[in-house]
Formats: sequence, structure tokens, C-alpha cells
Amino acid sequence: MSSSIHPTLSLIILLLISTSCLTAVSSPLYNEEFTLCLLDLEVYLPNPKVYDQEHPNFDTLLQSSAQNLRYLMPSMPKPELLFFPQYELQVQDGVFCSKSSGIHLRVRSGGHDYEGLSYVSQIESPFLVMDMSNFRSVNVNMTEKTAWVMAGATIGEVYYRIAEKSPIHGFPAGICTSLGVGGHITGGAYGSLMRKYGLGVDNVLDARIVDADGKIHDRAGMGEDLFWAIRGGGGGSFGIMLEWKIKLVPVPSTVTVFTVTRTLEQGATKLLHRWQQVVDKLDQNLFIRVMIQVVTAGGGKAERSVRTSYNALFLGTANQLLTVMQKSFPELGLNRSDCIEMSWIQSVLYMAGYPSGTPPEVLLEGKSRFKNFFKGKSDFVRYPIPETALEGLWKRLVEEDSPLLIWISFGGMMSKISESSTPFPHRKGTIFMIQYLSLWDNASEDAAKHMDWIGRLYNYTAPYVSKFPREAYVNFRDLDLGMNKNGTSFIPPSVWGTKYYKGNFARLVQVKTKVDPDNCFRHEQSIPPLPLSLRGKGITD
Repeated sequence: MSSSIHPTLSLIILLLISTSCLTAVSSPLYNEEFTLCLLDLEVYLPNPKVYDQEHPNFDTLLQSSAQNLRYLMPSMPKPELLFFPQYELQVQDGVFCSKSSGIHLRVRSGGHDYEGLSYVSQIESPFLVMDMSNFRSVNVNMTEKTAWVMAGATIGEVYYRIAEKSPIHGFPAGICTSLGVGGHITGGAYGSLMRKYGLGVDNVLDARIVDADGKIHDRAGMGEDLFWAIRGGGGGSFGIMLEWKIKLVPVPSTVTVFTVTRTLEQGATKLLHRWQQVVDKLDQNLFIRVMIQVVTAGGGKAERSVRTSYNALFLGTANQLLTVMQKSFPELGLNRSDCIEMSWIQSVLYMAGYPSGTPPEVLLEGKSRFKNFFKGKSDFVRYPIPETALEGLWKRLVEEDSPLLIWISFGGMMSKISESSTPFPHRKGTIFMIQYLSLWDNASEDAAKHMDWIGRLYNYTAPYVSKFPREAYVNFRDLDLGMNKNGTSFIPPSVWGTKYYKGNFARLVQVKTKVDPDNCFRHEQSIPPLPLSLRGKGITD
């Protein structure tokens, strides 16, 4: 089916089109209006699951998949309503009813967004959250080597269902297994298979999406421009994802993992400098990321130091891996005793940090193992960072209570795919990506202190990372880079768009202007449509 629309909606399509999405105008009865609107449209369906702030389960449901506790603080805006559609028709009706009742719509699939954009709106109110967690089926077709995956499924559930059908197939997407598929793939979806097979978006064959008019489109119906845009253009800009059709990729029956740790006292600085020189050139079956943390050294007086952990997946046996490492990265000193052979689905658990022996069925729980307060940022690196700069980095890390840096290796297939093939542009020439995190556990802590620290660290690394633009990963949302001041203003690409998308931002704006000219789907960093004065002129900055 290339497109469809609810029969009732077809009777009021003129009203739907004329109902502007540019500003959500509050009515004293908007909560009731939204619910009554759904009931009017769905007389033959079970009552829609809508919860207002007075409902005893409201807080529990709001917090159910939210990962960054910073956005659950009392000072943060809360949605007026939580809507859990159970049928595709309810998703379509939810789009219409949010317009007709004058309440701004946010959509949540997994709740992992770093700046809480799927369940917090800092630019306008009132707003509601449409939670897609009821849409979580995964239908694997081993004849085609494909799967249709609903937006509310977690990537861990996808991995489990694939492995359930075949021990020698997988999918190249995220390492964190509780990511909601709907939003995860829209941003790119990198993971431990990307050096072999590219990103999740590079392995998407089809999709189904609800547009601003409440219509459902598949790839044929939406057209190639929109299909291009949703595969890396970020969530919450073009419509509501219902499901993705993904291509399964082959994996060996035996893969090998390892984690090797080196402290500063063990030569971590020189080793990390060497890693930067070789990591993008390694065998594409090998993925090595580095986790950099602060530890407290022993002794009479506790001193803080830095520990680097090389965490890896190799698509092959331990003996094959040792041969590769001896040739390409002997400085790590990898031994056979460091290597653990296992199945691919077991490696999913290992890379996600689950304890040894954890059964794969834990992936079906779809729960985040990490809920805390944090601020994140990102960078892409094209030239090795000098040892002297690393030493300066260590001095800054030990100043923070609980910092974490993750350096993620690129190269391999990532260097072979054109940066314009999808909106995700960080391809050829990128050695690795940096994820910066400051984490804290106590709600009473001064968040400004941690935000200031990570900002100063980000400034420190500026000379050593990509420039013109200084690139960033859209799935590591960072509102420091710029925001839409409200739901309508056009933000030039130079503010934040080119950091996420480089030259692809202009095309994303053109697609947005075509498919959602009234900007119904919007948030603090959503793709803006062109202003009326610029439409038809091909001007995007």
C-alpha cells in the first residue's frame, strides 16, 4: 500500500489541511478536546489510552523510557497528556486531533534522546507525547533475509528476533540495546558492525510513515526524497515512523570479543596515540572503541588517574583476530587469554555491558540499564590528536566527578559510502567519533557545574577535531549547538544544521518544505521548512 488515510479523516481533509501547525493555541479544554476528538473518530475501536497529569500512573508512564533524568526534574515542562496508540489508525487520528485541539505533538519511541526532545518541549506549550511503545513487533523473513520492525521495538528486541531465526545473521545498529528503533534509525544508527556493513540507515530497504496529513506512506508512496531524508535526518521532523524494513547481514557462527585496559602508568597515552594512527585502517571485520574513565589510584592518599579500555568485536575466531592484531596493532599486546569466542547474539550482550552468562532473553525486556543525569556532546576526528594534547585532556578529565569519553572507530565500509547517500555525512576521512559525557546520580547536585565542565572540555578539544564545520552526531543531540527559538523560526544551517548534516542540510530543508510546509512535526532542533518568502527560490541559507 503506497498511501492510505482513515475513512473519517477523508471527510474532513480540507479542515485538516487548513489547520495550521505553526502555533499550538491553547484552549482551556484542550485535554478534553483531544480525547473527545479521538473518541469521535474511533467509535468502533477500544477507548484510546490517554493519560492526563491527574492520572495516578502519569509519572510512572512518563518516566518509563526516559533515560536522561535531567529532563524529569520538576523544573522541566511536562506534557499535558500521554497518548499510547494501539492501532495505526490511532496514530493517524492523533495527528489530526493534536491539530484540531491546538496541542503541540511530540513522539517517543525509545526515550533515549540526549536532550529529552521526545518527552519535553522547552519552546512551546501545551504539548502531548505520543508514545509508540505498543508498536514493537519484529517480523523476520529468512527467505528474503529481511525484517519489518515496528518503531516502538528496541534494537535489542530486533537482535534477539533475528538470532532466534538464524545464528549467522545480524543487523548493523546500536550497541545500547534499549534504543527505540523508530528514533534510533532516523539518526543513522552506528554500532559495532558499521566498519563491515555501514550504519543501520545504510541497510534500510523500506519504511512506513504517517505524514502531517495523517496519511500512511511506504517507500513507493513517499518518494525517494523523503525516504532519503528519514534515513539519517533525525527524528521528529518529517512524520511519525511506523516501521522499517531492514536488510539482514551475515555474521560468522563464531565471533570474538575482548576488553583490554591500560592506565596512564601502563603507557596509555602513547598507546591511544597509536590507536588513532591505525584504527580506521584495520581489517573491516574488527571494531575497536576506547572507553576513557577516571579512576582512583590506591595508596595512602587517593589520587585520580585515567584508565583506557579497548573494547572490541571481531567477526571471526580468536586465532584469526590475533593474526590481524599482530600485523596491525601489536602495541596493544593482545593475548589469547584476552579473547573470548561466542555467538553474535552473545556479543551483543557483551558489548552492551551485560554480565557474563546473561541469557539473551533479557533483550526482550526492552529496559534501559542506565538511567542517570547527564550531559553529552560529540565530535568527529580526522587527524590523530597529539600526545601533548592528550596529556592536557587527562588533566581536565580528573577535574570532573564522573566523566566518560567513548572513542568510536570509523573506516572500513564507512569510508566507502558517499556522504550524500544518506543525510548522515560523517564518512570518508573520519578516523573516529568522540562521545563526551558528564554523569551524576543525585538530583540535588548542581547541574550547571557539570554543564560548565563539559563545555570547557569541548572548547579545549576544538583545535584537534573536524572544522568548517565542527561536526556532531544528531543522535547525540546537543542543544548547545543552537535551537529553534520557537516552532516556526528558520535557523540558518550555519548554527547547527551543518554540524549534524554538512552539505545535506540544504536538501533536508527542501524535503521538509515539500512534505511538511506548516511545520507540524517540530522540536528544538527539527529541520525547519523554508520561510514563505524563500520558497521556490532554492535558497536555504
